[in-house]
Amino acid sequence: MKKKLTKLLAVCSIGLLLLPSCKKDGKLATSNGGKAGTLTASVTTLPLDKSKINDPSMVISFSFTAPDFGYSAAVTNTLQIDVPGDNWKNPTSATLGTKVNSQGYSTADFNNLVLKLNVPAGVATPIDVRVMHSISATVAPVYSNTLSLTVTAFNLTSWVYVPGAYEGSSWPNPGPLEDSLVSVTGNGVYTGIINFPAGGSQFLIVPVKGSWAFKYAATNNPGTGTSATFSTEYVSSGGNNFQAPTAGGDYWVTLNTNTNQLTIVPADYYSVIGDAAQGWSTDVDLKYINDGSGDWVVTTPLTVELPPNDGYKIRKDHDWGVSYGTPNPVNGDQLVNAGGDLNIGSPVAGTFKITFWLNTADASGNSGFWTSVKQ
Repeated sequence: MKKKLTKLLAVCSIGLLLLPSCKKDGKLATSNGGKAGTLTASVTTLPLDKSKINDPSMVISFSFTAPDFGYSAAVTNTLQIDVPGDNWKNPTSATLGTKVNSQGYSTADFNNLVLKLNVPAGVATPIDVRVMHSISATVAPVYSNTLSLTVTAFNLTSWVYVPGAYEGSSWPNPGPLEDSLVSVTGNGVYTGIINFPAGGSQFLIVPVKGSWAFKYAATNNPGTGTSATFSTEYVSSGGNNFQAPTAGGDYWVTLNTNTNQLTIVPADYYSVIGDAAQGWSTDVDLKYINDGSGDWVVTTPLTVELPPNDGYKIRKDHDWGVSYGTPNPVNGDQLVNAGGDLNIGSPVAGTFKITFWLNTADASGNSGFWTSVKQ
């Protein structure tokens, strides 16, 4: 009996010893909701200098105190940047290293972060900065105080290149007709208009012209249609070619390297038509220049034809619904889309480079500009 009582006391003692330990573990696993850190910045006004794009020196640094979730936790800290008034709906985010409570940025790195907000280059622009602290998907993140900065970013125009069957016999090798897509602000989104022939021609996108070392390719087996959306991957080998829609024509091509998506949708296009060109029944298509200028260009022979009855006009989508001529009276290089506008005259014969661009200040699209230079 004594022996059994001794064993019972021993078991109870072990149980008592375990009770405080279990209670302590339960307390450690409970968050207090989180208390955010305090964020500071080395400067509040920052004009970024493009001449220092290759300078690794830090032009701005952020520091913050560690957040407190009530116990020792692995905290993920994310720097967020947004424009005022957006209410943090679409911030630019940069995840910081574990146990890192400060981060500096060079001219190039911080300029790239700011440009992803699509802010205007060369203009002092207010931005908001904060840090998001998170410990898991089941615990709501907490946020530091918001800093208000004024930053002047600069454009960092870059291109990717589009070798494809639309070039003709040179494909699959890069050829002289290879087009490109442009990112005017360097925000990782490249756009341009490419004319694809009928039949759903194949193409790829490469970061270096004439090189197959790396490429953007399709993760799926793309089909064709009036418009198309493909997933992409950045690979050194493998992947599938992209495929243009079956119907030939001009298409807006957009490569978003931030989301790894490629989209292709029909684009409006413009042409020259008239007695001065190849007659009123034949359109001479202009080519969209993928450099961010918005220019449509064609080099074509013109004959001596003068308005009001002769000359030429520029029209949209091979249709008279929208056509551009010279206003009456003539107003320099301005063109208008109106019923009473005059044909554009050609006072001398020869081969001319015609450039047309829309007036971006005119939201209705009723006016544009044009130049004609003899070659």
